[in-house]
This record gives sequence, C-alpha cells and structure tokens, in this order.
Amino acid sequence: MAPAEGAGYGREMMAASRLELNLVRLLCRCEAMAAEKRDPEEWRLEKYVGALEDMLQALKAQASKPASEVINEYSRKVDFLKGMLQAEKLTSASEKALANQFLAPGRVPTTARERVPATKTVHLQSRARYTSEMRNELLGTDSAGEPKLDVRKRTGVAGPRSGDEKQSAAELDVVLQRHQDLQEKLAEEMLGLARSLKSNTLAAQSVIKKDNQTLSHSLKMADQNLEKLKTESERLEQHTQKSVNWLLWAMLIIVCFIFISMILFIRIMPKLK
Repeated sequence: MAPAEGAGYGREMMAASRLELNLVRLLCRCEAMAAEKRDPEEWRLEKYVGALEDMLQALKAQASKPASEVINEYSRKVDFLKGMLQAEKLTSASEKALANQFLAPGRVPTTARERVPATKTVHLQSRARYTSEMRNELLGTDSAGEPKLDVRKRTGVAGPRSGDEKQSAAELDVVLQRHQDLQEKLAEEMLGLARSLKSNTLAAQSVIKKDNQTLSHSLKMADQNLEKLKTESERLEQHTQKSVNWLLWAMLIIVCFIFISMILFIRIMPKLK
C-alpha cells in the first residue's frame, strides 16, 4: 500500500513540475511575441494568453504548487500581457498610452538568460510606441515622420485635417490634465501620509518618553525598597539573636535554680520510713 502511495505522490510531483515547465515555456513565447511588431489581425497571442490563464489556475490548484512569490510573479506577468492586449484594442493613442501606464510588468526575469524581465522591456517599448502614435496624431504625420498629404491639401482646398488636429490636441490636453490631476492627487495623499506618520511618530515618542520616566521612577522606588528591606532584615536578625541569647540565659538560670532547690529539698526533708 505504501509503495503505491509513494508512486502516486511522485507522479503528482512530476505532473506539477511538467505543468510549471509548460507554463514558463508558453510565457516566454508570449513575451517574445509581445516584443515583436505584430499584425493587427494576429490572434495567436490572445489565445496563448488565455491558455496561460488556464494553466496558471491549474497550477494554483496543484497540491505541490510552487511558492506563493513565484505564483504571484506568474500572475503579474499574465495580467500584464492580458492588459496589454486590452490596451491595443483601444482606438485612440491617448487611451492606449493611459491604459499602458497602469500596467505592472514582472519584477523577476522568466529565464536565467534574461537580465531584465521581458515584460518590463515590452512595457517600455509599448510606451514609446504609444507616445510616438500620439505625437503623429497631433502633428498629422505617419509612422515614418512624413506629413500626410491628401488631394485636398495639394489642390489648396482646406480639408478636415484641422479638425482632426484640434481633436488630437484636445485629447492630448485631456490626457495631460488627467496625468496632472493624478500627480496632484498622489502628492496630496503622500503629504497626508507624511503628516499622519509625523503625528504618529510624535505621539509614539511622547508615550515612550512617559514610559521611560515611569520605568525610571519604578526602578528608583524598587532600589529604595530593596535598601529598606535589607536594613529591616539586618535589624530583625540582630533582634532575633538578642532574644535568643536572653532566653537561653533565662532557661539556664531557671534550670540551675530548680536543680539547687531539689538538692536542698532532699537534704532538708527527712527520709520517709
């Protein structure tokens, strides 16, 4: 019975390790695909990310799953890839850039060959790409940096481009204003936390100071009580020694008196016939 249980546990460990290995391989493949320039109609990466979520849930359900830090790192990378795909589906470059800023890439490289986590590299690349798209939308240029000329501009007829530029500038202003509001809110929260931390520190300092004073007073009183106890113990010991000496001499005197009285009584009284 015991060998069968041991074999079952070994198969379970091997299955869990194989599942984690497959997860790491697919994660590396997804990171490499995310770093490449893909066609808008590319569908494999989204399917791979869905498979990663299923494998991650299965890995969490395993009895011999990895450490919680490793599981959290896998979850962070899968969530990053999922969020990146959702950001790519947005229509405006400003919305893509804003969604990209809220993504959290992985902190640990997936493989030992990586010096920097691949998700972090993908995050930086996507940020630069979205920033370039926002600039191109604002300036009305294409990906190569050349201005987009249409037939109306060539003929001197004003087209709807000025309206697009105004709309792009308005979207950029909205994004910048949103960023500024977010930074101001974070600054206010940090300032409030700093004030709260300062007040808590001062309160703790005052409490510790009072406790130190109380402890010093208690130690001083304990030393005084100890000295008084020693003095009283010495006095009690001396008193006890004196009492024992007087009692001993009194008993000796009484015994001697009784002894002499018995001798005199025997000498004086006549013998009974």
